[in-house]
Amino acid sequence: MSDVDQKAELVRAGAHVINRWDALVHFARRYPLGLFGGGIVIAFIVVAIFADIIAPHDPVQTNAPYSLMAPNEMFWLGGDMMGRDLLSRLIHGARISLAVGLISTLLGGVIGVAIGLASGFLMGWFDLIVQRISDVMQALPLLVLALVMAASLGPSLQNTIIAISIPLIPDIARVVRSSTLSFREMPFTEAARAAGMTEWRIAIRHVLPNMLAPLIVLATAHLGSAILTEASLSFLGLGVPAPHPSWGRMLSESAAEYMRQAPWLVIFPGLAISAMVFGFNLLGDALRDIMDPRQRR
Repeated sequence: MSDVDQKAELVRAGAHVINRWDALVHFARRYPLGLFGGGIVIAFIVVAIFADIIAPHDPVQTNAPYSLMAPNEMFWLGGDMMGRDLLSRLIHGARISLAVGLISTLLGGVIGVAIGLASGFLMGWFDLIVQRISDVMQALPLLVLALVMAASLGPSLQNTIIAISIPLIPDIARVVRSSTLSFREMPFTEAARAAGMTEWRIAIRHVLPNMLAPLIVLATAHLGSAILTEASLSFLGLGVPAPHPSWGRMLSESAAEYMRQAPWLVIFPGLAISAMVFGFNLLGDALRDIMDPRQRR
């Protein structure tokens, strides 16, 4: 490559970086709350990834002499009823909450997309059966249906993911089905059909890529709900079992007996759950406004 070509590549790379920076600045000015929510989400993700490095103590190691210790220089957020460092348990609890939320949303999204595409393209009796099942599942709130699934499967990390992902399927399938019904009549799908492409190939190569924007917004919104549902299941004893440091289980273990004696055992896990759900909701609202054509200038 000549010097001229190298300089041209550097100029293009610099322009690409400038364009991305301008887009970030525009996003920050127009959607400051979305930027704030994205910062919260990124902070929790970084904490979850580097939890083993950031956590000052072992989250499951018990120390009887430090039971119910108030926040101090050793335990910044205090100790729980077994003398475990609350800060370390909150840091590792972020990994549990994000893992359950992300995997359950991804699993429910993949199954919901497949069912929605099949329902939109096949129609007929298959679509009728899918829609009636979706009606029954959507008649129950997410938490109620997740409670039924978790009680049937038993408390474990894998079962919690399954119990949360299944109630997400009908909502995602409905959105994908409605988009499929509109896209399948578009000129580009008619042209692909005239060129001899099969219905499934049209669905995967032409229809599905055009749904990515609403799916991203929907997944962001469901992430907050999945994290809150996981905390609720763990609070009721049907979610992630001990010794995993789940935020909901922390509240369950301390809310009834130690609320007055050690209020930090309830305050800090509650703040962590609220902050993560709040961050995902703010980010999801901003993404919805950005990807909605009616909001664009």
